[in-house]
Amino acid sequence: MTRDSGTSRRQFVKAIGASGAAGGLTGYLDGDTVGEVQNQGGTTTVQWAADSNVKGVEGELQQALRDVGLSNDIEISVLAGPNVTDNRRAQYQQWLSAGRNKPDIMMMDSGWTIPFIVRDQLLDLTDRLPQGKVQMLRNQYLQRLAATGQPPGGNAIYGVPFFPDIATIQYRKDLFEQAGHSPQQSWATESMTWQRFSNIVSDVQSQTNTNYGFTFQADTYEGLSCCDFNEFMTSWGGAYFGNPQQNLFGPVGDRPITLAQKPVVDSIRMVRSLIHGPDANNTLDGYQQIAPQAVLQWSEEPSRKPFTSGNAVTHRNWTYSININGAEDAFGQDLGVMPIPYAKTEQQAQIPATGGPTSALGGWLTSVNPNSQNKEAALEVITSMMNEEFMFRLFELLGWVPPNTDLLQRQRAQQVPIMGRYVEQLRTAANAALPRPVTVVWPQESTQIAQQVNSAYSQGGRPQQAMQQLQQTIKAIEQRA
Repeated sequence: MTRDSGTSRRQFVKAIGASGAAGGLTGYLDGDTVGEVQNQGGTTTVQWAADSNVKGVEGELQQALRDVGLSNDIEISVLAGPNVTDNRRAQYQQWLSAGRNKPDIMMMDSGWTIPFIVRDQLLDLTDRLPQGKVQMLRNQYLQRLAATGQPPGGNAIYGVPFFPDIATIQYRKDLFEQAGHSPQQSWATESMTWQRFSNIVSDVQSQTNTNYGFTFQADTYEGLSCCDFNEFMTSWGGAYFGNPQQNLFGPVGDRPITLAQKPVVDSIRMVRSLIHGPDANNTLDGYQQIAPQAVLQWSEEPSRKPFTSGNAVTHRNWTYSININGAEDAFGQDLGVMPIPYAKTEQQAQIPATGGPTSALGGWLTSVNPNSQNKEAALEVITSMMNEEFMFRLFELLGWVPPNTDLLQRQRAQQVPIMGRYVEQLRTAANAALPRPVTVVWPQESTQIAQQVNSAYSQGGRPQQAMQQLQQTIKAIEQRA
């Protein structure tokens, strides 16, 4: 499709929907207890592998499930896991490959659910869920997230969307105002260029004597390849595999690889300017040094903490951190939220569905262990989780956006403490969201991408050479698939 086709990212993401280790999880599972059905006294306990913050509200979520109809003889037991998605994936792979019966249900990252589906390691839910819930998923849920829980080329359901992760820029309104840059109402829905962003943030950082201007995630892990790099690259008009509308989910081995093109390389040069300053090698003029070199070792939580502690002007992160930073014991009303900046407009970009403000689409699904001895109870838990009231409770308790983002328009969503102030920004970011190129080979590709991009961002990195080498590596992976 040519650039003058008029395809916008909003149209693209609708089309996507239409088409369809170390650390481990906490908790001890030994060979004598795994798979036992804990139904003493007529109660079935469904073990749910989830985030550590889910463990913190386990009682409230149990009650919320009861309130929407979960049987009184079913209880959930949360098995808390690490926030680093790579560790979660490795632990699941170990458990499922060993045929373990526990956990019964699992939170699955949208970036690596498909490989588990292809390996036949998840339960097919299509005919096991109530058909009314299936129709709700197909008609009301965020379809580009739902597609990551379906097999390539099919529409069977192996993962039910639990919540989308939507990236935004958080900023300190009070620091902006102190430096004479009054936040504008339009910033909630209208992005600014990266160049303007870097210049304003640099000025605010200098005038307010703040340690860091901009914190984000650039460690060598999934979050870099799926998300931060994806956003930087796409906002410059670059892409992994040419036209995302045609090639995002394949066909593997038969799609162009466009990592060595100028927009991708320029995005790396820009990030190098943000980290090392415009006078360093392989940088771009006009962009200020606003990020510490520590971002090269930061994932989500290490990058959030300096901002939350008052040592950064702006911060890129997912929705969960808005709930933390907007609390009254943090910044309260002084927390501002805006879309991710951009370098090229959609009209300027040569590749359709790129350019303009871009939010990487993260998110999690819920799947059932096919070896579980509590399948019926697990399915009842998932069905209860699909109730709108439960979605609102998740939004209230954890700041997790409903998988049906239309619910953000409800008065109930706007009244949610903290998060209700930012529903307009979240809907804007959702409309600009771009999924990662999830295929069976993405885990291999993601590892290589993260390594090369982190190296290219580092002191002495050479963007053009790094992307040429990465292009050859990705080509080899695709051809072996």
